[in-house]
Parts: sequence; C-alpha cells; structure tokens
Amino acid sequence: MKEMIVKVCGMRDGENIREVAELGVQWIGMIFWDKSPRNVTMIPTYAGIIPDRSPLNPQSSAEVSQPSTLNPQRTAEVTQHSTLNTQHSSPLRVGVFVDEMPQNIITRVVNFKLDLVQFHGNESPTAIRNLRRTLDPDIRPGIRFIKAISVGCREDIDAYKQYEDCIDYFLFDTRSPSVGGSGEHFDWSLLDAYDGDKPFLLSGGIGPDDAGRVLAFHHPRCIGIDLNSRFETAPGIKDTQKLKQFLDQL
Repeated sequence: MKEMIVKVCGMRDGENIREVAELGVQWIGMIFWDKSPRNVTMIPTYAGIIPDRSPLNPQSSAEVSQPSTLNPQRTAEVTQHSTLNTQHSSPLRVGVFVDEMPQNIITRVVNFKLDLVQFHGNESPTAIRNLRRTLDPDIRPGIRFIKAISVGCREDIDAYKQYEDCIDYFLFDTRSPSVGGSGEHFDWSLLDAYDGDKPFLLSGGIGPDDAGRVLAFHHPRCIGIDLNSRFETAPGIKDTQKLKQFLDQL
C-alpha cells in the first residue's frame, strides 16, 4: 500500500484500534454521531485508545509513501497528505460528524486529539470555514477537513463545487437512506465527472473481495480508500485477518 492512503472507519474499541493500527493503515476513523451503531461516546479518559504519539508535526514526520515509477503524481500527493510520526508510526485520527454543533466538534477534537474532521451531513461551507478559523491555529494547528459527497448519479458529483475552497479532501460514498456504512457499491465510473483540484478518497462498500476492483480504478485525484462495514464482525469491530489479507492483495 505504498501508493495509497487506507482509512479504516467506524472504529470504537481501543484494543481493536491498536490491532488495526499495527497493520500499517494510515488513517483511523471514529464516528461521533449518536444514530450510528458505531458511535463513539465520550469517556472519562481517552488514554490508550490509540498508541500515544506527539501531535502532527510536518517538520519531524516520516512519509508513508516512497517514490514510485508507477504513478508519481498520486505518490507525491500521498506523501504530502499522509505523514506519520517517526517514533510510533501511528495512524492519523479522523473524527466523523453529521450536522454536529461546532462546540461538540471542538470538544472531540481536543479530547481525542483528532488530526482530521470529516463532515458527513449537510454542513454549509460557511459553517466549515468558521470552524476552521476557530480550530486553526489556536486549538488544533494544521487540522484538515474532509467533506463526504453521497453519489447515486453523475449530477451528485457537482456538489463538490461549493466546498472546494473550504476543505482539504473529498470522500465519495454511496448515496443511501442511512448516513454511510451501507456496505453498498456505487458506480465508480461516475467519478470521471469529478474535475476538481482537491484529492479524494474512494468509498462505497469496499469489501474483502474488492482488491482487484480497487486496483483497476484510476483517477488522477484519488489518493486512497475508505474501509468500513464489510470488514466487520460486529458494528465497530473490524476483522483484522480480513483486513490484512485485503491489504496484502493490494
């Protein structure tokens, strides 16, 4: 996986998080939405939920990806966006929120030492800009933002345009009645319509049998994949053996 960010989302159990982190994934996603079966509730202490490390510091970070002759453009983007701490090499922490109050997001950024915030609802660009000004640099310098876009048809892709100046990444997921974690695919060829400048992660029901499908997908702005429900033994608990086998195939 030297050319790709792997985000494993919907995690909530400390020991399971440590096991998945040891597989070498780059991002761990935690969902803070009380309607999700994977919801992470506030706890008295977060010590040990993910291996300890210092806050993201580009000046002292190692790059996950090494130069590649296969896809130099994508490799350059991955090394830019997926730095890890040299001592612990622990994943970056992504907090997933759905139309949440700004103060609740700020509280979880602080308590869980989040590196990225993912917006998975109908958040307005203005609200996202205001939150960034609040967090960066006073509370969490350098924090990055992801906006999830639900895709069911080609026209859905155009939703990215209103967010391009206020986020750092997009995540394209399957449109469904639920908010993420549906385990359903969407037609990835629809992403040919994405002509924006921001990099994105590919999501939408990627499962243990989809390594070939992932490898066959090509888009110049795609820098990684998002894995969730199809690698679970129960909501929020990932099957590390299935994950390892999938990563080995890639």
